[in-house]
Amino acid sequence: MKTDLEIAQEAKMEPIGKVAESLGIREDDLELYGKYKAKLSDAYLASLEGRQDGKLILVTAINPTPAGEGKTTTSVGLGQAFGKLGKKAVVALREPSLGPCFGIKGGAAGGGYAQVVPMEELNLHFTGDFHAITSANNLLAALLDNHIQQGNELRIDSRQIVWKRCMDMNDRVLRNIVVGLGSKMDGYVREDHFVITVASEIMAILCLAEDMGDLKKRLSRIIVAYNEEGDPVTAGDLQAVGAMAALLKDAMKPNLVQTLEHTPVLVHGGPFANIAHGCNSVRATRAALKMADYCITEAGFGADLGAEKFFDIKCRIADLKPDAAVLVATIRALKYNGGIPKTDLGVENLDALAKGIANLEKHIENLQKYDVPVVVTLNAFVTDSQAEIDYVRKFCESRHCEFAVSEVWEKGGEGGIALAGKVLETLESKESRFHVLYEDDLALEEKVRTVAAEIYGAGSVSFSAAARRQIRKLTELGFGKLPVCMAKNQYSLSDDPKLLGRPQGFELTVREVYVSAGAGFVVALTGDVVTMPGLSKKPSAYGIDVNEDGVITGLF
Repeated sequence: MKTDLEIAQEAKMEPIGKVAESLGIREDDLELYGKYKAKLSDAYLASLEGRQDGKLILVTAINPTPAGEGKTTTSVGLGQAFGKLGKKAVVALREPSLGPCFGIKGGAAGGGYAQVVPMEELNLHFTGDFHAITSANNLLAALLDNHIQQGNELRIDSRQIVWKRCMDMNDRVLRNIVVGLGSKMDGYVREDHFVITVASEIMAILCLAEDMGDLKKRLSRIIVAYNEEGDPVTAGDLQAVGAMAALLKDAMKPNLVQTLEHTPVLVHGGPFANIAHGCNSVRATRAALKMADYCITEAGFGADLGAEKFFDIKCRIADLKPDAAVLVATIRALKYNGGIPKTDLGVENLDALAKGIANLEKHIENLQKYDVPVVVTLNAFVTDSQAEIDYVRKFCESRHCEFAVSEVWEKGGEGGIALAGKVLETLESKESRFHVLYEDDLALEEKVRTVAAEIYGAGSVSFSAAARRQIRKLTELGFGKLPVCMAKNQYSLSDDPKLLGRPQGFELTVREVYVSAGAGFVVALTGDVVTMPGLSKKPSAYGIDVNEDGVITGLF
């Protein structure tokens, strides 16, 4: 059996100009990054204004397990299937982070015959967007420390610096560090921190900004520290905005690539959903809606994280109205949620399936809370028995969901025709009455409680003393009407990654709360979640290599 990388390397890609032609995009509207990648020009994006929007389809999933779910694979395969049916679709995805690529995932471009290409370039440096975000983030950090060194005119309290440096790699030793060691000219000694680039507020800002003017307004609102009176000090106060915007100028433009079947794909931005808002850029999604009749987008991890943030943050801020949601599951993952070890997931086990399907049930209920029609799809494995498939089908249909088996990993677009048919049928027969989960005027603490109770199934929420103080101060500063971005582990509906299935009545612990004023949301850190991941005992980096001919191996 061929690996995902081998399939991708054997693909015959079209020049990106030809892919663009299928959407009516002229070569002058592209900024080429080699033969198979391009950015859409600002002039082209402006020309889309006034066009009618297509249908917006969100692809989400159950909680991730070691058994795999295939959300990106399904998104790509669904786009290819629309093409097989003669429908004009554009897929809008996030850019992969180098952290999980070299950590546990080894790549994030889909899989099998439902992939985005060029796969290696997408998973590595791509068009340099993440490097630009990292540079802008660390420029702001450097300007902050330099301001203190050069006399501290803004009277910044060095004990209340909240801006953190970042890098796009899993490096746990950088979570808590000491800077300024050395001579007087090397700065003031203080504790500092790193986050992974995909958790940086600048990543969130890039993904939510409408244009360069909006980007600069958002950058100016970033709170970097508090002064001796306890008032916020912003990036605008540090005169950092212009230089940061210059670094982000090209990164603001969505990237155009293709699937193995030449379906157009916009890949832009990449915040994690367990520690950030988990969605690709608003610019890319809006462009895709104008460029095609159907925009297929995804949000990170399970529906408790990515989909909730897509609805309550991205759609709220950008005034998007999703028309349908596709919920991805696998028989293997459901049995894993039912307590079966990974080694035994290939054996038919209806009892474990019946127990583990509670996780799917909760995610169906969560999506239905937003009054968006739901289609459930099983990402097929050869070990799935017909009895298991029939059980899931009956379960979903009894909960008013359309259902389809997806075979896109094995068959590409052809394997997604049944799913595409169900999505089209849903779009034609069921009206989306989308609404957000909570209103802006709800207090921050109640917003957290609402997500915890309604989406996670928590019985109560415990706030640390520090979190309560932070909520009180943020409310006093005028941030009480912002949506909340919940930072929670991805493996469980709870804040305990070991509680699989559908835990209920548990206590969710909020240990820290801070504002991303430029992005426009308040972050609540729950449980033990961290904003700078670490590598595993055997990271994927061990298996990644490149030979003398320049051929990369080990990505998957």
